[in-house]
Amino acid sequence: MNSKNIYKISGEYPIEQELFESILSNGDVVIERILSSGQRTPEGQWLQQDKDEWVILLQGSSELSFEDGKRLTLNKGDYIFIPSDLKHRVEKTSTNPICIWLAVHIKKTHK
Repeated sequence: MNSKNIYKISGEYPIEQELFESILSNGDVVIERILSSGQRTPEGQWLQQDKDEWVILLQGSSELSFEDGKRLTLNKGDYIFIPSDLKHRVEKTSTNPICIWLAVHIKKTHK
């Protein structure tokens, strides 16, 4: 059994793309670390998942938008629950410092 550090970034971080690292996956729950540095959802596209998502921003800052027009700024320590099927976008992520997210994807809990 080895321990890891959520803040440690090993090697050269590829700034041109987000990095998704699976921490735990058991079918009902997926926990992942996401590293972002200036990425955003492509114009005209929406993110829409089949699982509920709870996400916390551990480092950096980001802005999310939702199909209903609502915008939300997240800073270090902020978290949000995004129900499955809710259309949303990442409008921006900071580059200095880069964003470190911890995302928990949970089998749909509502109808």
